[in-house]
Amino acid sequence: MKVAVVQHDIAWERPLVTQDRLRPLVGQAASAGARLVVLTEMYATGFSMATGRITEETGGPNEAFCVARAREHGVWVAASVAQREPRDTGRPRNVGLLVAPDGAVHRYAKIHPFSYSEEDKHYEAGKDTLTVDVEGVRVSLLICYDLRFADTFWGLAGGTDCYVVVASWPEARREHWRALLVARAIENQAYVVGANRVGAAPKGLTYSGDSRIVDPLGVVLAEAAYVETVLTAEVDPARVAQVRRELPFFADRT
Repeated sequence: MKVAVVQHDIAWERPLVTQDRLRPLVGQAASAGARLVVLTEMYATGFSMATGRITEETGGPNEAFCVARAREHGVWVAASVAQREPRDTGRPRNVGLLVAPDGAVHRYAKIHPFSYSEEDKHYEAGKDTLTVDVEGVRVSLLICYDLRFADTFWGLAGGTDCYVVVASWPEARREHWRALLVARAIENQAYVVGANRVGAAPKGLTYSGDSRIVDPLGVVLAEAAYVETVLTAEVDPARVAQVRRELPFFADRT
């Protein structure tokens, strides 16, 4: 299956502007033959703590954009948005979306809010992981800071061919992002697809992108930095099975 990462800038808290930017990029990814198109964390608004301005209810307009693109192009779409359930008066969640070509939506609430930026004070932590069969590829969706927690990836490894990590990972720690994507692939003998934004945000934050698609041996199949672009690569569950069979490291896990 071909996977595409849309590495894009975000108009801060201006989802309609960002969505106008994304329409042709998603179309480009679909035209390249991608079956799964991956956007970034809080793709429409940026990684904002202004929950009163950016939070939508489940099924809201930023989710609806992903559903519309999935249906329009007949592809799967992954991203994250700030959401709360209808009539929920608690904190919203940073919700990963994995949208099927028919518009069906699978959701994952970020398990590890980023306390360094006080995300944990504004967004409720999720409790459950998500793995979905995407056209024969077992895809587990995770969000940004989750990447630092190897045990979460480890716990999913037996049922995962491809981890998808959507992110807003700052340039200041870009080498952490780049290294951890490769490490998670090597540790779990699975593909890792990391989609990170580019551009700038308030408080002087900048983002270099460094989106990557990594194979089960840690080989980087595609990557880019600093520019808006579409990256593509093939992910093959048979390759995952082969690597795990030829290098049976799972048997030594305790």
